Amino acid sequence: MKLKFAQSLLAGAPDPLGVTWDGEGCSVAVFSENATRIELCLFSGDGKRETARLALPEKTGPVWHGYLPGLEPGALYGLRAHGPFAPERGHRFNPHKLLLDPYARALTGRVTADDATLGYDPAAPEEDLSLSTVDSAPVMPKAIVTAAPEVVPAGEQPRVPWDETILYEAHPKGLTQRWPALPEDVRGSYDALASEPVIEHLVSLGITTIELLPVHALVDDRWLVKKGLSNYWGYNSIGFFTPEPRYFGPAGLAGFREMVRRLHGAGIEVILDVVYNHTAESDQLGPTLSFRGLDNASYYRLQQGQKRYYVNETGCGNTLNVAHPFVLRLVLDSLRWWVETMGVDGFRFDLATTLAREAHGFDASGGFLDALRQDPVLSRVKLIAEPWDLGPGGYRLGDFPPPFAEWNDAFRDGVRKFWRGDAHAAQDMAERLLGSAGTFDRNGRRSWSSVNYVACHDGFTLADVTAYSEKHNAANGEENRDGHEENYSDNGGEEGASDDTEIRLKRAQRRRNLLATVFLAQGTPMLRAGDEIGDSQGGNNNAYSQDNDISWVDWPAADKAFLGFARKVIAFRKAHPCLRQSWFLHGRKREEDGEEDVKWLGLDGGQVNWRDPGLPGFCAVLRQCAEAPGYATDGDVVVLAFNGSPKPVTTSLPSPPKGRVWVRALDTAQPEAPKAVCRKGPQDLAAATLVAFETGELL
Repeated sequence: MKLKFAQSLLAGAPDPLGVTWDGEGCSVAVFSENATRIELCLFSGDGKRETARLALPEKTGPVWHGYLPGLEPGALYGLRAHGPFAPERGHRFNPHKLLLDPYARALTGRVTADDATLGYDPAAPEEDLSLSTVDSAPVMPKAIVTAAPEVVPAGEQPRVPWDETILYEAHPKGLTQRWPALPEDVRGSYDALASEPVIEHLVSLGITTIELLPVHALVDDRWLVKKGLSNYWGYNSIGFFTPEPRYFGPAGLAGFREMVRRLHGAGIEVILDVVYNHTAESDQLGPTLSFRGLDNASYYRLQQGQKRYYVNETGCGNTLNVAHPFVLRLVLDSLRWWVETMGVDGFRFDLATTLAREAHGFDASGGFLDALRQDPVLSRVKLIAEPWDLGPGGYRLGDFPPPFAEWNDAFRDGVRKFWRGDAHAAQDMAERLLGSAGTFDRNGRRSWSSVNYVACHDGFTLADVTAYSEKHNAANGEENRDGHEENYSDNGGEEGASDDTEIRLKRAQRRRNLLATVFLAQGTPMLRAGDEIGDSQGGNNNAYSQDNDISWVDWPAADKAFLGFARKVIAFRKAHPCLRQSWFLHGRKREEDGEEDVKWLGLDGGQVNWRDPGLPGFCAVLRQCAEAPGYATDGDVVVLAFNGSPKPVTTSLPSPPKGRVWVRALDTAQPEAPKAVCRKGPQDLAAATLVAFETGELL
């Protein structure tokens, strides 16, 4: 094929990075410290024919740049990079491979697992030390030149306060793929997430913030494709500015922005789960799609003394080098773009420990975290860390600085253990109910820093926690060796689905206990989508590759009674400020009335014997924090009674506030029971139950 090499490409400028249309043409700027030449490749409208290959004429610092008059939105393009192919020195330049622009805003399609995308010859005995001369352009998606989008209007974003936030973790496809009320061509798309039935469900449930699993353009791992599977969860990004096309509905790319706008209109925030710790190019045997071909030694962290190989603290083959200023700039530019032009309200950072690593290890004051916290745009949105990775010292729960919140897996495990009846679990449960203060109450952090959950995308669903004692991951094709081994679950006497009435009732009770604990604890509650209707994955606790009925929320089989209970417990949380305080409770006495902001009582009404390894439960009396400014002495008071014993008990409540009576408002053993004023004397608690008491007017 004869290509056109333009001699009149203008110099352009090194900023902004990417391909940017200005109304008359496009500025092109590409970062590469180690390349010797960068080319802009243009393609025909169908993407099948390369029509021009244009060398960027200037280099300012590490940025190659040029300007092409007449290049307009809709044009298709890619990049090629020349330079040394020396894997032992960390360089993997190969101009035979068409590369995606890291700043591309739209793509023509999806990356496939074709061998042409490999920078080496897979048949060569030298493996990745060999050089592939196969042109990858025919199998690669092309980037699309786009016009500058409109800026999100001021005032559109709901900006829900943290202490009022209720998170709902959902897969962008799985949430709606089996939604009966939606047309088939809409299901599983951004359009579906913005549909009236979905929004109505979220609003009626009481959700304030939806947290979507990754929506960045992604790649299905080659080894999964060979098994007929896909990377369903999507933690395998290749385009940090590009919505993943597989979730497009009838509205196409515009459907994402419309989804955000409509959710905002209903008062619901949108948080994205983002993956900046690694990319879809995997290890040294992975494909050359973008970053590896543009400047492998800059974009990735390579092993000292063995630069052929990647640092792999993510378990995904490589680690993005966010300590490099231009890689950090890429990440920050991407985050701002999603906020300012797509309107998202925050981010959950996958394997956030990796992003906070410096040369000496994790650093809460490291470059990435400092950059986020000082940024005038990003410091104002919700920031959530997954506080671990697979590297040394990777588990950092509680170590992230404000204003970060953190996924709290200790809450998940502690609550599951308590309701399973484990020894010493009651002591830990008390800690979790107060926002895990021992972990988070430092450096000015608030109790909402603890994101509380008992189930999420990774692991058993809430229903499966009560139905399976072992994982059942055969569908993943890994001989059931993947996924967590310890789930702190209990099947109630029979593994999997059961027709035994007693077992089914026991499971339903435990599900209500687990769910209620999430919403009655201090901190930020998070609900896994589908758990409100009893969704099951058949015991699969690692359904990352299951783009099918295993993972899709089974709306036709919804447990409507459990959905009603979920609505009830969320409404109860919203009605009681003492359940969602920003300040940590430590049992300090309030100056105005001498009452403690939290008081612990045994189930017998006396003191709690915290030394008892078999402690079956306790009562927690919650008031507004003694340190909170302007609290009201006649304000909200709630008593939470936890009976983890397999036997019914009676408990004694403290005296209610003057002029008030106790009202039995929520009982997991009687989920449909109306509120009832308590008679004087001991109160009955069913076996393994949670009861919440509020105050009512004395008639």
